[in-house]
Amino acid sequence: MPRSNRPRRSSAGRPPSGKAGGKHGSGPVPELDLERARAGVARRESAPDGDWIVRSMTARKAEKAYICPGCSTAVLPGVAHLVVWADDHLFGAAAGLAERRHWHTNCWTSRNFRYR
Repeated sequence: MPRSNRPRRSSAGRPPSGKAGGKHGSGPVPELDLERARAGVARRESAPDGDWIVRSMTARKAEKAYICPGCSTAVLPGVAHLVVWADDHLFGAAAGLAERRHWHTNCWTSRNFRYR
């Protein structure tokens, strides 16, 4: 029978005793900010229409109605969506942040890139 070269793990998902990854020596674990973990971290996306910063907005955090620039319909309160702003704005990062827009997730992923 062939031998497996993968390390074996115990049923608890920890490495076997005597291996790297012990409990001691790693220092205190920082407390997890659950609200930030749920809301997601802003990510950078590059596309033919520029560089964008995209942040996910959870349904719980969506408290106001916005107009989606992709379909011109309302992003209603309680609907998960994306907040998007230009990373390479002509007048700097603060101006790009001031002009952020709220998009439906599907509208953002299926938007058209206009070539001239």
